Amino acid sequence: MLDAAYHRIIVCSLCRDTVSGLRSDEYLCADLRSRLAQTSASSFAVETVDCMAGCSRPLTVAFNAHGKASYLFGSIDRGTDAGALVEFARLYASLADGWCSSGQRPARLAGKILARIPAGGREQVR
Repeated sequence: MLDAAYHRIIVCSLCRDTVSGLRSDEYLCADLRSRLAQTSASSFAVETVDCMAGCSRPLTVAFNAHGKASYLFGSIDRGTDAGALVEFARLYASLADGWCSSGQRPARLAGKILARIPAGGREQVR
């Protein structure tokens, strides 16, 4: 069983690069795993899922942890956004409830957030 500190980065495996038409998930997952291993955010598992319904904004990436708000980002560029995703992972891991404002997130991810979903069973009124 996983403990409450378990964090996940979930990458859509069906999203295709808007320029090349190629699936980007394997490349991005490998890059994220490598970068996370070199940081204090190594408690993250990097996983894939077949679809997160962000098809109009590929590549989609989600952040999820027990008891925390979840985030869904879209229009992720596999070549230039991995660093910003790892920066967000460090921030996300440091937040007790996962809740952050747009000003706290990496500038590279501005305009790429599709959803912030409150954790089930928790009040997050701001």
